[in-house]
Amino acid sequence: MLSIVNSCNLIGIDGFIVNVEVDITRGMPCFNIVGLASIEIKEAKERVKSAIINSDFEFPTKRIVVNLSPADIKKEGSLLDLPISIGLLINYIKREKSYFDETIFVGELSLDGTLKKVRGILPIVLSAKQNGYKRIFIPYDNLKESSYVDGIEIIPIKNLKECISYINSREKFDLTSILKIYDIDTENESYEEDFSDVRGNYFVKRGLEIAAAGNHNVILMGPPGCGKTMMARRIRTIMPDLDKDEMMEISKIYSIAGLINNDIGIINKRPFRAPHHSATNISLLGGGAKATPGEIVLAHRGVLFLDELAEFNRKTLDMLRQPIEDGTISISRLKFHIKYPCNTLIVAAMNPCPCGYFMSNTECKCSASEIMRYKNKISGPLLDRFDIFLDVDRIEIGEFNENNLNETSETIKNRVQKAKDIQIERFKNSNIKNNDEISSYQINNYCKLNKEGKNTANKIFNKYKLSNRSYTKLLKTARTIADLEVCEEIQKNHILEAFSYRKGYYKYFK
Repeated sequence: MLSIVNSCNLIGIDGFIVNVEVDITRGMPCFNIVGLASIEIKEAKERVKSAIINSDFEFPTKRIVVNLSPADIKKEGSLLDLPISIGLLINYIKREKSYFDETIFVGELSLDGTLKKVRGILPIVLSAKQNGYKRIFIPYDNLKESSYVDGIEIIPIKNLKECISYINSREKFDLTSILKIYDIDTENESYEEDFSDVRGNYFVKRGLEIAAAGNHNVILMGPPGCGKTMMARRIRTIMPDLDKDEMMEISKIYSIAGLINNDIGIINKRPFRAPHHSATNISLLGGGAKATPGEIVLAHRGVLFLDELAEFNRKTLDMLRQPIEDGTISISRLKFHIKYPCNTLIVAAMNPCPCGYFMSNTECKCSASEIMRYKNKISGPLLDRFDIFLDVDRIEIGEFNENNLNETSETIKNRVQKAKDIQIERFKNSNIKNNDEISSYQINNYCKLNKEGKNTANKIFNKYKLSNRSYTKLLKTARTIADLEVCEEIQKNHILEAFSYRKGYYKYFK
């Protein structure tokens, strides 16, 4: 007897359909799983057998062969326990074949037949919907995470017995009876940090506002204790709101990483990742035997904060160059190839020398060779990936003690959101989300300068011998400044302000 049950597995953040073919025939009792299955799937034999017996069903004592098609793609994880069990129990199910042709089953079984929560349910449900399936059976604990996907019937079940009973009952599942469906647009963001805590440093706060509005990579440089980390951590409080597509993009990544908040079920805030400077290549970029996503992928559509930039391994930092430029990272293995999105805002902070006091009011104790060696940890091509260089200085006692109320994060975020709305309208017919994503061939279309602005940009280009990448980044930063001031054309003052944010580069690296 042959039965075919549809399921789904993952490659990276994308799902692919797996046909679980279960053949039960006469012969010496055995249970084999073929079709390039991982160790976790081969171990399903014992889980499935115990789950079926402990759910009061009879396990067939015959020759059992389970084939996972397509057989040339490796399947991993414990997602296929449920469809294998359904194939073995097909005699207990009174349903026509067409029902199974329209249905996906995923879930890991406990020995008592209970279904456990699995990773990656969101991309699996989205894949089932895109492939035209009408319904999907999932573990009950994954319900919140998958409930934001519409256009497919989602059936959460607690155990194997309940699954068989539901299939035979021919009922239609009503999610609203057991779940409050949240409006993901109205989730309130709350942070302990606020820009009103920051005294002085108005130039730096303006630079971070521009960075947040256009997704421009920014690096903060200055002596210890001047507030670099404090301000960098507050940039997430002024980032523009996520749209639904961005929420789904981020949530798919966090779903496969098992980092989804069970209380919300979706990522509704821009990620903020701050890896330690001892991070390895794999932890920062992703990889390993299973090609798991790294910190730069987990920061997609959010912020990757690299504190103490010069303390990172130079080779690790240089491996970031291509992902920063492309907005994606490719990981190749013998049997598969994965491409992860990593379009993130890079915020870095560093001291100007090992002791931290070079070119400050405190005497520097480093030798010239030590300073040079320290700065050389950051390669020129990596520096070229940054749009904004902020020179952070210690503030005077008057600024520290002033009682004037500083701008709150909410006030700054309102300006950032207005600039973001302008970009959404500008790029509505393209795949671009932010000004920083404008390609070089699109510069003339999106970064139009008036006559004075063009003359100023030409003078800066010739005088400072900017690279092509630096020049386009200058124009894109000026485009964001113009958006913050609601100007259609880039003017002279926008170009000059954008160039002023390279002051830190010329101070410390030239």
